[in-house]
Amino acid sequence: MMKITVDEIQSDPLKYLRQVEAGETLVIMRLNQAIAELRPIASSKQLRPFGLCAGEFTVPDDFDAPLPEDILSSFEGK
Repeated sequence: MMKITVDEIQSDPLKYLRQVEAGETLVIMRLNQAIAELRPIASSKQLRPFGLCAGEFTVPDDFDAPLPEDILSSFEGK
């Protein structure tokens, strides 16, 4: 964790952003008091592998067939 002043970050913001991209955490100080922390975003989101559930579900042949009248009536509030 690196401590920097507001003036330092204003003088060369890209320098400090590159350090954050590299994994460094920066504490921004004003008058010897910490006012902010600049850190990389933790990316915990992993993509699901393609075909993870292959074969566990089969789409029926009539999947896109019109609904029966009694179910349609229920949706329409009749």
